[in-house]
Amino acid sequence: MSLHVIVGGGATALTTARLLAADGEKVRVVHRRGGADEPGIERVALDATDSAALTRLADGADTVFNCAATSYHTWPQTIPPLFGAIRTAAERTGAGYVMLGNLYGYGPVEGPVTADTPQRATGPKGATRAAMWREAKQAHDAGRVRAAEVRAGQFLGAGAVSLFSLLVAAPVRAGRPALVPAELDHLHSFSAIGDVARTLVAVARDDRSWGRPWLAPTIPATMRELAIRFAALAGAPVPTLATMTDREVSLLGLTDPFWPELFETRFMDTGRFLVDAGETERAFGLTASGVEEVLREML
Repeated sequence: MSLHVIVGGGATALTTARLLAADGEKVRVVHRRGGADEPGIERVALDATDSAALTRLADGADTVFNCAATSYHTWPQTIPPLFGAIRTAAERTGAGYVMLGNLYGYGPVEGPVTADTPQRATGPKGATRAAMWREAKQAHDAGRVRAAEVRAGQFLGAGAVSLFSLLVAAPVRAGRPALVPAELDHLHSFSAIGDVARTLVAVARDDRSWGRPWLAPTIPATMRELAIRFAALAGAPVPTLATMTDREVSLLGLTDPFWPELFETRFMDTGRFLVDAGETERAFGLTASGVEEVLREML
């Protein structure tokens, strides 16, 4: 029975753990708050920046999955030491190192994004994410670790944390207007939690995957389309949506540092920043889930 260590306590981390456990693998999920064990899944409370302690927990593991995250506005300060500690644990134990990434590192791109698209981030969060992959790739090229990254779009599905889940789903289900800091009729690339977890598992199991990034399958859709479909599934009225102005976002930022951070990723809101995950789908036999299936998970 193989052992896999997953660092992170979000929906993608737990879904990945459950996929592995369902296949008879032993899984250890590490998160600062711990949690209740499940069949085949051990939950451990640990600050993952403690690389020595994490190394002990990862001893004998086939794979270390990095699904960790920190407070959104602190990424440039908090992500590097955390990711460095997780990668160090993989290096010391000989485990494969699979990172859960996102699309921020690409920066403004015209046309479909592929895994080969250069990362040219223009903001601090994107630059941080890009730097974390560069460090992992350097460690891979130096023979210190086998590393790969799975890059996901905006999350959808049960437990997802995204603009849609936070600002659209709840008010739409309750029949209230939703005010969203995004263009409502431009296409966005959404990734279902389950699809991302399946990609992480597939990458960890395939020797062809190492030393490069992979794009998780995505669902191209507009915010308005998703809201209308979600309302119909929930038996709610046709939703009323509006886009927040920059001034409204800035005013919200006076009391919550999350809001101003959204300005960095406005390039994803043009309708032209879309993902082509065809290479991933062909390599691992994966496809994006149906949008209604994913939205139904959120009810």
